[in-house]
Amino acid sequence: MNETPRERYRAQVREEIKRHAWEQIAAAGVPALSLNAIAKQVGMSGPALYRYFASRDELITALIRDAYRSLADTVRAARHAGAGVTGLATTVCDWARSDPQRYFLIYGTPVPGYHAPGDTTAISAEVMAVLIEACAEEAGEEPPTSFDTHLETHREWAGGSPAPAAALHRALSFWTRLHGVLSLELAGHFAGMKFDPDLLIAEELAALRNG
Repeated sequence: MNETPRERYRAQVREEIKRHAWEQIAAAGVPALSLNAIAKQVGMSGPALYRYFASRDELITALIRDAYRSLADTVRAARHAGAGVTGLATTVCDWARSDPQRYFLIYGTPVPGYHAPGDTTAISAEVMAVLIEACAEEAGEEPPTSFDTHLETHREWAGGSPAPAAALHRALSFWTRLHGVLSLELAGHFAGMKFDPDLLIAEELAALRNG
């Protein structure tokens, strides 16, 4: 169904509002996000802007959905192109480093007083589904650990994936190790330490594969 000119205009204004929101976040972080300031930038009154986003939380939700969708699409494209676990790690790192504020919006400290709706979790689960698939493909024959056994009856988070518990464990370990290094790097905690974070990530993944 074709959009009407009014619908196209509304979509364009919403995109402009989100662009200014990202600029604010990049400059001062999410807590400083101000709808009134954005309204001035786009040349409208505060009440007029609320016709496009009814609240600050609604705007934050739109930004979070966009961020998760961007990551999910990027990871899925890499997987379709043949990326395995190591390739997916590179993909996630490149995506995060290209826009650290976008990364921190979805993987950083929760925004005080903000509660994301359930559909944002569903989009983020798409990323994990791709990772579980890759980990299942590369799974070895290691004996099950106690956590593997635990995951057999605690796998709701995996969205119904039929992958073995060992693959789920590997995917979780990949996620925690990768994001641990990425979060520290992007927050500047490696500044002055003069080592290559990519080599650290490679060592973490190697340890995971050999573990």
